[in-house]
Amino acid sequence: MKRRTHLAKLVFVLVGLLFASHTSNAQILRKLGKAAERAAERTVERRVEKETSEKTDQALDSIFEPGESKKKTKKKSSSKKDKTSTNKAPAETSGNSSSTVPKNGTPTMAIYSKFDFVPGDTPLFFDDFSNDFVGDFPSRWNTNGSGELVTVEGENSKWLKLLPGFTTAYIPDISPLPDEFTLEFDVIALGLDKKTSSQAYFGIVIEDNNTFKKGANMGMVEYSLCQFIDPGIIVENKVASKRVIRNVVKADIRQVVNNKHHISVAVNKERFRFWINENKYIDVPRLLPSNIQMQGIKFMLRGTDTNKESILISNIKVAKGGVDLRRKLLADGKISTNGILFNSGSAEIQPQSMGIIRQIYQVLQQDPSINLKIVGHTDADGDDKKNLQLSKQRAEAVKNVLVSIYDVSSSRLSTDGKGESEPVGDNSSPDGKSMNRRVEFIKL
Repeated sequence: MKRRTHLAKLVFVLVGLLFASHTSNAQILRKLGKAAERAAERTVERRVEKETSEKTDQALDSIFEPGESKKKTKKKSSSKKDKTSTNKAPAETSGNSSSTVPKNGTPTMAIYSKFDFVPGDTPLFFDDFSNDFVGDFPSRWNTNGSGELVTVEGENSKWLKLLPGFTTAYIPDISPLPDEFTLEFDVIALGLDKKTSSQAYFGIVIEDNNTFKKGANMGMVEYSLCQFIDPGIIVENKVASKRVIRNVVKADIRQVVNNKHHISVAVNKERFRFWINENKYIDVPRLLPSNIQMQGIKFMLRGTDTNKESILISNIKVAKGGVDLRRKLLADGKISTNGILFNSGSAEIQPQSMGIIRQIYQVLQQDPSINLKIVGHTDADGDDKKNLQLSKQRAEAVKNVLVSIYDVSSSRLSTDGKGESEPVGDNSSPDGKSMNRRVEFIKL
């Protein structure tokens, strides 16, 4: 009100001066003075209302959301931008054109600190499609449908693009299967959105044959790719052609499967366990029939839209065993494992390796007198000197995880690297290279 009165007085002073100088226009000036006064009053009222409204909003923000009033506008605009970039489906290529992969960050090692999957200790099959050509179907696989190898920007491996079909199967050339084995592979799902069908599922089948006929004995897990609801994970089996188990395990995995993810499966005779990334979703003690040797692994896809959705797999690894490494280390004083995985040409440990590192920690925790030497090995790709240095860096990286994540004293751990100098497999094949990329733990 003080500002309003002050402006009104100014108007009257100006009008007074004009009146004194131009007496002949007194009446006109009087009217102008009144008009100016009203205009000034309206301007003051609008400004006061605006400032009052802003002050009120700030006061309410400080009460209900302390410290957030300045961030709110920026947060809204950035989330809108993020939503747009997330919904834009990346694409794979079978030629030289580029494509994009969803980049939502790599999970930290700490997230995987309780991951209890341990891969088998004897490699049986590994395929990153490095010996096959982009655009072809991989040479070590069979299918009754179709598929092709593609590349994805930001990924070193080639990827097998699967096509949906209720009876289409993709079968790696490995048969028969041992009683105890593990399976691992990576999946990239492109183009999934709210319109993805509720019938879109990706399945892993362990069966009594490695052909395209339906077996009399099998165990299967299918997980949903749907994004608008969470249908869960299907568990099913057949024993002597009779279905014994058929169940849906509720699990909201929509965000997980919409990003690159890692699948782990452990078969211990009848028992079947299934992980996506660090989380175990299925653990059925008698999914597979007893006293029946399983012959094949089959990958199946159904319900996806080939015009906008693509399911890609790579880095498929099957290994015999899944033996408790803790007992082996204590009994033999030494273990060698190729289950600790690193990014290509790097000492950066992949988080899914934490199951093995966790078991090493449990040995050290159980017996404080045990000290370990960690030795890294590489395949023969690249320069000898660089591989030697890389093997030492990888051993040091394993030590750092034990120290930083599990709080093991660094004085109990020493490291070394042998590079490519002590191969245990043929460096000209993917299987052999996989065997040579290993880490040894030696009890001192």
